[in-house]
Parts: sequence; structure tokens; C-alpha cells
Amino acid sequence: MKKLLAVFVTVAVAILCNGLLNSTLRADDYPSRPITMISVFGPGSASDTLCRILADPLSKALGQPIVVEDRPGADGAVAAAYVHHQPADGYTLLMATNSPLSADPFLHKVDYDVMRDFAPVTRVGSFTLMLVINPKLPFHSVQDLVAYAKANPGQLSFASGNTAGIVGGDTLANWAGIKLIHVPYTSTPPALEDIIAGRVSMMFADLTTAMPHVAAGTLRALAVSRIKRSSLFPDLPTMDESGLKGFNLDAWAGLVAPTGVPQSVIDKLNPVLRKIIDSPDVQKKFKNVGFEGFSSTPQELGDYIKAQLGEWQKMVKDANIQAD
Repeated sequence: MKKLLAVFVTVAVAILCNGLLNSTLRADDYPSRPITMISVFGPGSASDTLCRILADPLSKALGQPIVVEDRPGADGAVAAAYVHHQPADGYTLLMATNSPLSADPFLHKVDYDVMRDFAPVTRVGSFTLMLVINPKLPFHSVQDLVAYAKANPGQLSFASGNTAGIVGGDTLANWAGIKLIHVPYTSTPPALEDIIAGRVSMMFADLTTAMPHVAAGTLRALAVSRIKRSSLFPDLPTMDESGLKGFNLDAWAGLVAPTGVPQSVIDKLNPVLRKIIDSPDVQKKFKNVGFEGFSSTPQELGDYIKAQLGEWQKMVKDANIQAD
């Protein structure tokens, strides 16, 4: 019996050690195949653009292809739910934004818990939003827009390609006491196309997507949404300066993985991504598309996401937006 017990213990220890060894080898071997980076919106969106800016240098740094995959729908919730249900092995990353991980839980019924189901990797940066209109409309400031809307109730509409567009438009309408018709889209680029064509009046759009149209004169920018002016458009006033005191709509981006991903994977990804995000070459590319890029530790991103949940819950409530 003692010999049998000794054999059992020996075998058990061998199995355990082999498992630990294989686990260590797998962690040391990461990545051994392509990594998929999921964009929460469609082609040409800010989320898609950021993924593609990071994909090439990350591929070179890790020695594996980075596949960018767009999964638009439900203001980013479709992509977040998809990543949540993927294996927690570090081979699927979500280019998360404020839409799926800050606002969606208060706007839609979502199939994930923000703080429980995702492991933070690093911040990527912040978007500046601008209020843009069809240039044929007869106003050149937010004050003119509000006056026109009050004189012509129900004649102006706003598009949304993400939750920032929803909250921004409804906050403008609620705070200014005007009636705006909401026209939702699955992503920002097609929404801007309809504003340029005159089918919709306005929207809050990220600089990444709207800036080329503003520069070309096919869109007119009235104000930026953050409390401070943009360094890219220093002459453009803020919504706060335009009469909507306290208006401060900030949007963000960060990379997360499914909860349960090995810490060794996070420890490998974070410093590589931070070096890439903060590099002069990538910073220049971010600036060229109107994005303020900066990295963080996983803990800093986790703390930020937690704080943003509270901020967006308040904004949704203050704008009197009803969840669907």
C-alpha cells in the first residue's frame, strides 16, 4: 500500500510539474500565432483607424501578424460582447472606447459586465469631438444654431455614429431647450456622408473622421466638445464658451483583453504597446488624424474605466436619455 501511495504521489507531482512547465513555456512563447485586434466600429471609423496605426509596429515588435477586424453594431456593444466570449489567451484584443465600456451599459442591454469581464492592457489616448453641420445651413455658431432651432422647432436633426454622438446631441437639445430629431447610424463615416448630402443637419463627430471634411469645406465646424480648446483647431470655441456652461464631452480609447488572460501576457503586451504608442512616429500619425495619443499602466486604465462609468452614467441621466 505504501509503495502504491508513493507511486501515486510521484505521478501526481510529475503531472503537476509538467503542467506548470507547459504553462511557463506557453507564456514564454507568446505570441506564437497571429493576434486579432477588434475595432468597435466600421471601416474608416476612429476605432478602426487607431487599430491600423498600431497594427504594423506591434506586428514588428511581437514577430506575429496583427489582424484588424471590424465588428460594428449596438454602439460598440457587439464587438465588446464578442471579445468577452473569446478565449482569455491574449490572441484577441479589443480597441475599446467610451461607447462599449462607459456609455453602453446605460443606453443598451449589454451581454457583459465592464469591470468584471475585461482585463485592461493600456490607454491609447483621447478623442476630441467637434459639432459639425452641413455648410449650407444658415448659421455659423452654436448660438445661431440654438436660435434657429427655437424659431424652427423640429426642423433640425442630429446624427450619431456612437454613444458620444447620442449623448452629445441629446445634451445639446436638453440643455439648450430645443427639439432635435435623432438619426442613429452604426458608425460615423456614413453619418457624415448624409450630413454632407444634406439629409441630416449635424452631429458630434471625432476629429479623426471629421477633420478632412472640415478642411475640404464639405462640413462646417461650430465648436469642440471638451472643456478646453483643441490645439489642432485653436480658433474653434468650446461648447462651454458657446453658452452651454459646463458642457464637457470627452471620449477615450484603450486596449483590453478578456478577463482571465495570463498576467504574463499583460506584462509582455503593456511595455511593448507603451513604447509604440509614445513613439514619435506613432504620435505623428495620431496627430495627423486628430487624436491625442498616450499610454498607461493596466492599473491606470482600469481605474480610469471605473471613473468613466460614473461620468457617463451621469451624462446619460442629465440628458434625459432613456435606455433601450
